[in-house]
Amino acid sequence: MTDDDTSLADLWDRVTGTQAAPTSWLIAATAAAALAAVLSPAPWRLLRNAVTIAHEGGHALVALLSGRQLTAIRLHSDTSGLTVSRGKPHGPGMVLTAAAGYTAPALLGLAGAWLLAAGHITALLWGAIALLALMLPKIRNAYGVLSVLVTGAAFFLISWFADAEVQAVFAYAAVWLLLIGGVRPVHELQRKRAHGRAPDSDADQLARLTRTPAALWLLLFYAVSLGALAGGARLLVA
Repeated sequence: MTDDDTSLADLWDRVTGTQAAPTSWLIAATAAAALAAVLSPAPWRLLRNAVTIAHEGGHALVALLSGRQLTAIRLHSDTSGLTVSRGKPHGPGMVLTAAAGYTAPALLGLAGAWLLAAGHITALLWGAIALLALMLPKIRNAYGVLSVLVTGAAFFLISWFADAEVQAVFAYAAVWLLLIGGVRPVHELQRKRAHGRAPDSDADQLARLTRTPAALWLLLFYAVSLGALAGGARLLVA
């Protein structure tokens, strides 16, 4: 076996192997830090970019899985985003694509919690890098490219250079951010709609597509995000 083969085998073992979870107090500390960041205006404005990446990534993934053609993803400095796909302007594929955005961050957080509960900390970090790399070619604006590159670089640097404890703390904090941060955008959407400031939101688009009340879709977004938070928290603190 050559040195290159040995290096690849070591890398594969590192990614697919299991790592020790941090102590209970560190898990609690990462949860508290994520909660504080989500509730605080300045940290949330910065970290909301990561939630927006997950939101738009959810739209993009489901668009592809439902047979639509993914055209572009844009991420903006005000933490909003836009995913454009081509296909039928109605039907199940369009409905699923529209519904995927607000549910994606929490569901990704739940998947991440499952990986962490199984001890796959490195796999979570490299999985995030892979998803960001797949997303990057479809980004169509400079701020979006910068956001994805900076987020991917953070995951890579932590996974490659940090020690095991730092990796674990970073991974748990990232998952808590998705789980907790997945709820706040739904609440923000509810407030905007109450003041008539989001006439073309995902919920309103779904209402037009399905001829059902937008409030019903908002309720679904709440159910998924809160359910994922409860399930993810149970996995992380078990």
